Amino acid sequence: MNKSAKPAERIVAQNRAASYDYHLLESYEAGLVLLGTEVKSLRGGKASLREAYAVVRGREAWLINCHIPEYQPGGPFNHVPLRSRKLLLHSREIEKLAGKTQEKGLTLVPLRIYFKDGVAKCEVALARGKKYHDRREAERAKEAKREAREAIYHSKRR
Repeated sequence: MNKSAKPAERIVAQNRAASYDYHLLESYEAGLVLLGTEVKSLRGGKASLREAYAVVRGREAWLINCHIPEYQPGGPFNHVPLRSRKLLLHSREIEKLAGKTQEKGLTLVPLRIYFKDGVAKCEVALARGKKYHDRREAERAKEAKREAREAIYHSKRR
């Protein structure tokens, strides 16, 4: 198998609850500043975005509360699993996000961490929190869509 046949993008961690809890408005691809043992741990497919969020401080964007477990063979050179990690974005994107997150109800939510051509990336989205009734409405729409898909499938089988 040659190198060009490998997938260019390999997902390490996903935040599946993000689309359930938030209205996702815009998404951005950001690079991650990582330590060596963090990269090794990510290549092993270990990371969690469950409680993670992103903030803009000054002219920098940071990923907070992202759990990347210690790399076992790392020994004394290991990283802290919950440390803050810098997100690499263009300065105009950071300024735009800083302005948007000052608005009431808008936040930055990490959607996934993945490797793109061997480089660790994080997809972050500008999001607005959903109310309880919005979540129920989204759940009903999802259920209706699933039932319609099943009905079409069964009608084709006959």
